[in-house]
Amino acid sequence: MGELIGYGRVSSRSQSLEIQKAALIEAGVGKDHLYTEKVSGRSREGRRVLDDMLKRGIRRGDTVLVTRLDRLARSTRDLLRIADVLDDKGVDLRVLEQPVDTSSPAGKLFFTLLGAFGEFEASIRAERQREGIDAALAKGGDSPFRGRPATINGIKVRELTEAGMGPSRIAQHMGIARSSVYRYLMRPKQT
Repeated sequence: MGELIGYGRVSSRSQSLEIQKAALIEAGVGKDHLYTEKVSGRSREGRRVLDDMLKRGIRRGDTVLVTRLDRLARSTRDLLRIADVLDDKGVDLRVLEQPVDTSSPAGKLFFTLLGAFGEFEASIRAERQREGIDAALAKGGDSPFRGRPATINGIKVRELTEAGMGPSRIAQHMGIARSSVYRYLMRPKQT
């Protein structure tokens, strides 16, 4: 019988891994077999801890435990790739909050279906988010998606340039970065 290997992930630095760690430890994962990271799950890029677990942290007969499938992968394609790696190494996958256990044929089927539904849900969520952002931008006004209002007077930059002042002096005179002066000078004149 192999070891229980735990994997936990959150998407941002501000989120906590403590709930996942506690659930995995309570399920029997030893602290020395716990792999956790704070990184986006949209792709495998930058997921060093997951890669390390898949390459060196698992052996035939082990079982990888996660709290939910979306902690392991956010796309069906990535999920199936990870499942292939686990299968090739003779490692099972068990999900604590979903009835997934790949040690049985029914568990493998359910795992694949759940991954497909998870990807569909993520796509719908991203589409709704994009629609909301587009609607907020179209409405105008005080939208958080408009960006920060300009704090540099571009007209003043041009006036000082036309008066013969160089970019370094303009930056010093206005208390702004020289790169900002150049950026305003590169813009086409407003008529």
